[in-house]
Amino acid sequence: SCCTIAFVSLVLLLFSFPRNSSHRIAETPSFRLSREIQPKAVGNDHTTTMGPKGVETAGRGYSTGEGEVMEKFRAIRAVGEECVKEEDLLDLLNFRANTSRVIRCYDGFEPSGRMHIAQGVQKVIAVNSLTKNGCEFVFWIADWFAQLNNKLGGDLNKIQAVGRYFIEIWKALNMDMQRVKFLWASEEINKRSDEYWTRVLDISRKSTLSRINRCQKIMGRNQSSEGPAAGVMYACMQCADIFFLGVDICQMGMDQRKINMLAREYAEVGAPPYGRKKGRLRKPIILSHHMLPGLKLGQEKMSKSDPTSAIFMEDTESEVNVKIKKAYCPPGKVEGNPCLEYIRYLVLPWAGVFNVKRRAEDGGDIRYDEWESLASDFANENLHPGDVKPALARAINSILEPVRLHFERDAEAKALLARIKSFRPTR
Repeated sequence: SCCTIAFVSLVLLLFSFPRNSSHRIAETPSFRLSREIQPKAVGNDHTTTMGPKGVETAGRGYSTGEGEVMEKFRAIRAVGEECVKEEDLLDLLNFRANTSRVIRCYDGFEPSGRMHIAQGVQKVIAVNSLTKNGCEFVFWIADWFAQLNNKLGGDLNKIQAVGRYFIEIWKALNMDMQRVKFLWASEEINKRSDEYWTRVLDISRKSTLSRINRCQKIMGRNQSSEGPAAGVMYACMQCADIFFLGVDICQMGMDQRKINMLAREYAEVGAPPYGRKKGRLRKPIILSHHMLPGLKLGQEKMSKSDPTSAIFMEDTESEVNVKIKKAYCPPGKVEGNPCLEYIRYLVLPWAGVFNVKRRAEDGGDIRYDEWESLASDFANENLHPGDVKPALARAINSILEPVRLHFERDAEAKALLARIKSFRPTR
């Protein structure tokens, strides 16, 4: 078919990419440490990094007892809205409890513009929870993927600048960098190109075109016979990433579920228990986090192309206040309420508390330590949007303040942000 011919042509084109430094990123000293930060081995030392809720996020060892395994299982499982499959996760934890190999989690992202609060805060919460429980986390900076998807006009220099900007934000938020690696697709694929492209071709050979087409939404685009053939290649490449990186857990949003399920389908049926018959592909565990909606009515997810619908990580205090004030938040409605979702999935996991200031005649100040009581009060209209919105704006501004300060005080980071803001967002 035409799509197959186009796909093979694209693969052959990428095989011809020079295996030298022509695609390497121009680095400055302040960014060099962000290239690939080796995870600290689990041991008896105790290095503290403060993150969400002020908890320690690194340097803690674990015993191999059943109680420890179940404690880690519950903590890791809580990161995702869905886990495919829970029994696989428990098997993995039981096996790795008696080995020196660390569980590897991964997420890939296209550097394509400013970072919104879900990519920033929600990701730090997830990563720090996983690393606290003995995992390492790999970020696959998908610069070639962004180029395939024509993000930022396919300009690789701009795309890579955005990747560095993402790293700067996560550093400012105290992501547990001791157990995090940042790997650039353009560099890693060139290092082991034969292995990578052989896997991509094998996935394309063993998958139907209709199955690949169902994954097209991972590119942020709808399936279309008139769409670019790059969509076929993109899905096969993203599936190959999982095996190329030796991933145990795919920790992404629910919007990436189809491509992660494709990886499970591709992996050998009836793969052996952990520790036997090395070399056979095992199905990755899928741990999908909740997708935060946009601030407007009917928006299932934030949109960078509509800046009023999303809070960006370096938004000013006044910008956050205006966006929250205009946000959809009908009285008594809990489901589909973006303000309440931000409290549930951002503020409470980060701070452990949501404080509402009210006049005495309106019931006085109130403190919420858990989601259920807040949801109940709002549903019964004991808590009004007029009280929720100012409290939410204060909480979000408190979370974002370290990021603002970083981009104000660090000259190179400030210049990088100015450059990113000059880029025109690509859908």
